[in-house]
Amino acid sequence: MRAVLQRVSQARVTVDGTVTGEIGAGLLILICAMEGDTDAQARQMAAKIAKMRIFKDDQGKMNLSVRDIGGSALIVSQFTLAADLRGNRPGFSTAAKPDEGRRLYELFTDGMKAEGIPTQNGIFAADMAVSLTNDGPVTIWVEL
Repeated sequence: MRAVLQRVSQARVTVDGTVTGEIGAGLLILICAMEGDTDAQARQMAAKIAKMRIFKDDQGKMNLSVRDIGGSALIVSQFTLAADLRGNRPGFSTAAKPDEGRRLYELFTDGMKAEGIPTQNGIFAADMAVSLTNDGPVTIWVEL
C-alpha cells in the first residue's frame, strides 16, 4: 500500500458539490492499494499511520500522533499514487483492481477506526474535489 499523509488544520472532500467528508486538525490520507497488497498490509498501514508522531508537542517538536492530539483522519482513495512514470503519460497498471482496491481501502479505514481515530471518507472511484490547509507544511510518503 502507498499513502501520502498531510498534517492539516482542516480538510474537506466534495463530490458533485456535496461534502462527503470533513475534518478539523488531523491527517488527510491519500491511500492506494497496489496489486498484490494483503489484508495484513492494510491493517499494518493503519496501525503505523495512527502512531506516527508528526504533530507538535509543547516544545514545538514533532512528538505526538494524531491520536495524541485527538485529531481525525480524512481518507481519500487515490489510485494515481500507483503511477508508472517511465514515459510522458503515467500508467496505473500496478494499482489493485477496483473491487480489491475498494475492499482494501475499506479495511484500511476500519483499521484506523480500530486504532481509535475518528474518520471521514471520500467516495471510492468518484471524481472528488479535495481542499485542505496543510499545517507546517508536513507531507509524508508511506509505503508498505
